Amino acid sequence: MGSLIALLVALCAFTAFGQVHVEYEYEYEYVYDDATDSPAVVTETTSGYDWLFELLGTTDHCATQPCANGASCENTADGGFKCNCQEPFTGKTCQEVKDYCKQVTCGRGSCLFKASPPYYECKCNHPYTPPSCKRGTMCNPNPCQNGGTCIKGPSRRRSSFTCSCPSGYTGKFCNVGPNDCYEDNGDSYRGMVSVTQDGDECLDWNSYFILQKFGDPFTDYAGFDGLGPHNFCRNPDGDSQPWCFIKKALQLEWKYCDVRQCSTVTHPTAPTITPSAKPDVPAPTASFSQCGKPQLVSTSRIYGGKKSLPGAHPWQVSFQIRPTRFSATNFTHFCGGILLSSCWVLTAAHCITSDVEMQVVLGGVDIEKHEVYNQIVPVERAIVHENYRYTPLPVYNDIALLKLRVTDEPFCAKETRFVKSACLPDQLFQSGAECVVSGWGATETGYRSNYLLDARVHLISMEKCKAPHVYGDLLDDNMICAGYLAGGVDSCQGDSGGPLVCHHNGTHYVVGVVSWGDGCGRINKPGVYADVAKFTSWMSNHMNS
Repeated sequence: MGSLIALLVALCAFTAFGQVHVEYEYEYEYVYDDATDSPAVVTETTSGYDWLFELLGTTDHCATQPCANGASCENTADGGFKCNCQEPFTGKTCQEVKDYCKQVTCGRGSCLFKASPPYYECKCNHPYTPPSCKRGTMCNPNPCQNGGTCIKGPSRRRSSFTCSCPSGYTGKFCNVGPNDCYEDNGDSYRGMVSVTQDGDECLDWNSYFILQKFGDPFTDYAGFDGLGPHNFCRNPDGDSQPWCFIKKALQLEWKYCDVRQCSTVTHPTAPTITPSAKPDVPAPTASFSQCGKPQLVSTSRIYGGKKSLPGAHPWQVSFQIRPTRFSATNFTHFCGGILLSSCWVLTAAHCITSDVEMQVVLGGVDIEKHEVYNQIVPVERAIVHENYRYTPLPVYNDIALLKLRVTDEPFCAKETRFVKSACLPDQLFQSGAECVVSGWGATETGYRSNYLLDARVHLISMEKCKAPHVYGDLLDDNMICAGYLAGGVDSCQGDSGGPLVCHHNGTHYVVGVVSWGDGCGRINKPGVYADVAKFTSWMSNHMNS
């Protein structure tokens, strides 16, 4: 029926982005291989020739290291570049894993990724046996562990059996012992539970389904030693308790696991957070444990970007307002923002208006729904840059800070899997670097998305962006350009005030704040952003005062 989203949308807006507030229902098209019980892998349709680099005047296409997963890069005679992928990777930049499962029938089982040839294996559901997972007997051999007894089900159901477990043991195969529990938040848990609190069976961490929908957990959680070719619950990202991925209605989800705590002592679920350096301040600013480290990454492609999954952009903020004199009305999404710390959000100055109540929503991706991982925090005050100046087309010094209200001393927003801060830049990202912009901005139809979208864009040199046929002398040194000079879907992504984020060695830095642009998708009219690096001293002065 469907599992790979091909959502044909792109974000765009006129002049100052993000000011369109119209609901729009998207239709989804799914591609699914019923024979293999696995989704088709999205492949790149473009050739090795990259016209963007020609427009940017770049001579060495490999200078920005576009090839992923250990692939080598070489410039080609036709003015493009070629990535020489290592097995089992594919795609223009070797960013995807080949779908070896597409031509494999695993019967009553699932197809898992292996790092060595043939790069897949079938994991059979008991009582079915390898290699095809089509034949098997229920209780011969006995699948029940720790002295459990296998009891056959009705004869008409070949796969029906239950394990009668000895005292103290539980689980489908009596594999969960009496001491199987987790301490604190469960980051050290190495038990055998593989079922969620809702009774769903966990996916193996090396499942092809996870690879295709989110990415590689072994890469995302490289510093965590508890993952492996198994489906046992783990907590690789510092959440409040062990969890796992599940497959639900042909979609990838995550759930907390049915694992008990080792003691009856109630432990706080909030992560360890560095306290404020000034504890004597009435409303101290709590710092997060680290910045720029998203936990979940979606690889599902859509036109002009991708539909983001929870945790992919944990610093993304929905800045919402309502008129002061209509306090009974609901807050509405107005702009984007970037979480810098527990109590500070970065946004665009042109998003700040008078006579309104303000709040931010963090963690969620659907702004029309109240999601379980949402955090709603009131805004105490807004600080607009003193040299901010708005004109019909360029917007100068378009940057502002939102001071959030303390909700649970000393915290405003709390760090979770879905809420994390972005890092301020401590290095210069070169033109041509690939970055990501995200938001709920208007689409190519002129309607706003209810669902958080994102897309990859490239930084464009100021020399190119100041060319007479682009923006000429409208730009100043506090602005940067990103997108595509040829126009199209990526030239005006995101909401006003939203993040332009670039990454280096696994850490994500907010390098721009979505500010303005001349139309949407027009040739030689890329998006213009406030250059965050030029305002770091201004931000520090206000955040530390």
